[in-house]
Amino acid sequence: MINRVVLVGRLTKDPELRYTPNGIASCRFTLAVNRAFKSEGEQQADFIQCVAWRKQAENLANFQRKGNLIGVEGRIQTGSYEGQNGQRIYTTDVVADSIQFLEHKNASENAQNSSNVRSDTNRGASPQNGSEGFKTAQNTQPNYTRVDEDPFANSKGPIEVDPDDLPF
Repeated sequence: MINRVVLVGRLTKDPELRYTPNGIASCRFTLAVNRAFKSEGEQQADFIQCVAWRKQAENLANFQRKGNLIGVEGRIQTGSYEGQNGQRIYTTDVVADSIQFLEHKNASENAQNSSNVRSDTNRGASPQNGSEGFKTAQNTQPNYTRVDEDPFANSKGPIEVDPDDLPF
């Protein structure tokens, strides 16, 4: 049996982080997911209740805000509880196994505010002055081969492969 869900949508409000009595992080959030068709010229959306746990919940609450586009992979879980008036309330949630942040962290802010701060954290940058943004550190060349460089450009002749090295 298969119970898999893949969603791409926008957060309807800021995720709210909570902790269980045992100290486990939990984050409930709602995704607005557009339907594939339009009704009378207007795009319709479904509002899907989701929940994330542990580090994933903490990351979502710390780095995402209302309106951000995210991808969720998980499973559907149903449940029920007794409401205040004694009626049985049924719930359906998507329990997130994986959450992908599909927009740059400050995509919505950058559209509204033009900032002179560059994000060079993956290139060895160090903050200098808040008003001057980031300045790239000197002599911090990465020690890896670029993806767009041909690793076989300097090879002479065909490459021989031992059949015992093949996985099939």
